[in-house]
Amino acid sequence: MAENKNLLLGVVAIILGFIVIAFPMISIFTVSILAGLGVLALGIWFLVQGFSGWKINKGTSILNLILGIIAIIAGIGLVGNIVELSFLASFILYLAGFFLFMSGVITLFSGEGGSAKGVGVLGILMGIIYIILGLYAWNPFYLAALIGIWLIISGIFEIFKPAAEISTDTLE
Repeated sequence: MAENKNLLLGVVAIILGFIVIAFPMISIFTVSILAGLGVLALGIWFLVQGFSGWKINKGTSILNLILGIIAIIAGIGLVGNIVELSFLASFILYLAGFFLFMSGVITLFSGEGGSAKGVGVLGILMGIIYIILGLYAWNPFYLAALIGIWLIISGIFEIFKPAAEISTDTLE
C-alpha cells in the first residue's frame, strides 16, 4: 500500500514539475496567490490571537496585532504579484546562500580533520550555488523552472525511495 502511495506522489510531483516548466507565468501566478492567501490567513490568525489575549498579556497582544497587520498587508501585496514573489524567493535564496557560505568558511577554518574541511568546502560551494540561484530566481521564468526542476527531482526521489523508509514514514 505504501509503495503505491509513494509511486503516486512521485508521479504527481513529476507531472506538476513539467506543468510548472511548460506554463511558467500561470504557475508562478498561482503560487503567488496561494502564498499571499497563506500569509493573509496567518495575519488574521495573529489578529485573533492579539485580541483574544488582551486581558492576559497586553505586550504579547500588541506584538500579535502588529504582526497581524504586517502579515495582512504583505499577504494582500503578495496575492497575484509575481514580481514580489520572485523578489522574496530570490531574497530567501540569497540569505540561505550567505549563511551556508559563512558556515562553510567557519567550519573550514575551525574544523579538525579531513572530514570537517570537506564539510566546510561543501558549505562554501552550496552557499555559492544558492547565491547564484538567487540571481536567477529574480526572473519569474527562471523561478518557475527552478520550482519545476525541484518538483521533478523530488518526484523521482519519491518513486525510488527505499521500502524501509516508506514503512517508517507511514508509522509516524
